[in-house]
Amino acid sequence: MSFYPPLKRFLLGRTLPTSAHAEERLSIAAALAVLSSDALSSVAYATEEILLVLILAGSSPLGLSVPIAIAIMILLAIVVLSYRQTIRAYPQGGGSYIVARENLGIYPGLVAGGSLMIDYILTVTVSISAGTAALTSLVPALLPFTVSLCLIFIFLLTIANLRGVKESGKIFMIPTYTFIVSIFVLIAFGLFKQATGHISTNYPSIPVKEGLSLFFILRAFSAGCTALTGVEAISDGVLAFKEPEWKNARLTLMYLGVILGLMFIGITYLSHIYHIIPTEGETLVSQLGREIFGDGLFHGFLQVVTLLILLLAANTSYADFPRLCYFLARDGFLPRQLALLGDRLVYSNGIILLSLCAAILVVIFKGQVNAVIPLYAVGVFTSFTLSQAGMVRRWFREKSSGWLASALMNGLGAIATAVVLGVIISTKFLLGAWLVVVAVPMLVALFFTIRRHYQYVAESISLKGMPPRGYLPRSKPAVVTHPAVVVVGQLNRGTVEALDYARTIADEIVAVHVDIGSTDKERLQEEWLHLERDIPLEIIESPYRSVIEPIIKFVSEFEERHQGVFTTVIIPALVPHNWWESFLHNQTVLFLKTALRAKKSRVVTTVRYYL
Repeated sequence: MSFYPPLKRFLLGRTLPTSAHAEERLSIAAALAVLSSDALSSVAYATEEILLVLILAGSSPLGLSVPIAIAIMILLAIVVLSYRQTIRAYPQGGGSYIVARENLGIYPGLVAGGSLMIDYILTVTVSISAGTAALTSLVPALLPFTVSLCLIFIFLLTIANLRGVKESGKIFMIPTYTFIVSIFVLIAFGLFKQATGHISTNYPSIPVKEGLSLFFILRAFSAGCTALTGVEAISDGVLAFKEPEWKNARLTLMYLGVILGLMFIGITYLSHIYHIIPTEGETLVSQLGREIFGDGLFHGFLQVVTLLILLLAANTSYADFPRLCYFLARDGFLPRQLALLGDRLVYSNGIILLSLCAAILVVIFKGQVNAVIPLYAVGVFTSFTLSQAGMVRRWFREKSSGWLASALMNGLGAIATAVVLGVIISTKFLLGAWLVVVAVPMLVALFFTIRRHYQYVAESISLKGMPPRGYLPRSKPAVVTHPAVVVVGQLNRGTVEALDYARTIADEIVAVHVDIGSTDKERLQEEWLHLERDIPLEIIESPYRSVIEPIIKFVSEFEERHQGVFTTVIIPALVPHNWWESFLHNQTVLFLKTALRAKKSRVVTTVRYYL
């Protein structure tokens, strides 16, 4: 394992102290790149999704793409204004899970949280697949390697995000703003060519496969609503901004709405006036670029920046999925490892979990965008609706200044997104949306299973009702023959048994606890004096959030002071009933024993506490 630390440092950079957390914040410009890339990139495929539905009724309904796009932009305005209200009400971060749980109850909150988790995973899958499609449109020879390319891009995004929020912001700003400028240049030149009469006048002949109906138009509308995915990310990521966080988040959200609206309606209008229809093997944006600029340098450049923004669109999920997992893990609904900050002050375990889930979906769906799109948007509109409904209830409960106007705005948002959710489910249910409809309740059931386990563990190891132990301070022997170090994570029944074992074998005992920034030191010391006053407790602060390294250093120094005798390192370990429950607990005991073996500590004892 000696090669791992330098490799990790090379890929991710040096470990950052917890005190540097405030420095790892985003400016408005960087946040627009990191948190808005999903929504902005949707212009690369949202119009195409509308046309893929309309084309089934022949060429005559294709003109409906523009009014459908206008309806979607009205919905976008409603959602943006609604989420601005949410950001103002929750200046410390008001994601759909928090808003729905606080105002509607635990079940709606978990439905919102589970829906968003699924949507974030699908966002990575769709974005990576769409980006790879842009690349294979430019270089058709790469088409057989679609899945491999998708997996490579997921790996690169994982590394970029594990390096930290600030680092990822620097990496993603240039491609995001280059894409925005390129799309506006495309729209401007396209409108100029229209004004000078250099456009084709007719759609090619298209066979009719389905009849035109209201349900058919609603299906096209629901397909285009993928343009709104990612809009909620800024509300979820308020704490990623520099101070004043909520004001910067509201301003960024407004910029996002304006830029996204102009790009989406521009692409849709150009597709209509240039009579572009979706074709297999080439994206709609590629066709527009070829039609307006020919096969020259700008067309290739447009494809490259589209590829980059679609890949970076997944970064919205990488910014918000780990944070959502943190909130759920903090409340006991997901494994607690997901609440731990990594070396670069990001929730590394959440990032890795997201990458693994997205990679599995890429392999299952073979990197095909159209195969995943029917699953898309169900989760995000579920969370939209629950979040806005929760805000309405909050305004009516608190009745603060201006509450009625805010309640009306959020009420309009809740109604609009609920209607769209119904349309999406009804039109896409048999096309694959049923998978998400089934998956959300299963995920909520998993949340409750995890929480029940944690509640059972907490009750089993609680010190509640344990009387004072009455130990007198131990006198230090003239000659120490059996020294022992007891590792203390929390003071619970498992720790108490490990300390009792230490008393039976050692004539000098010291307990050591590592504070990674989450320990209530006064409370721990008070409980310690109540139960274990005969054994000194050393509390070591760990500014880099490492538990293993401070303990190894402490044990090494302790062993140096007691040369010529065997020092016993005693580690309490909880043993759950079922093997799979072990995944819900961190593996500190295993890692610590491995590290002690590497440092050649000679006696390491595990005292097991069976739940």
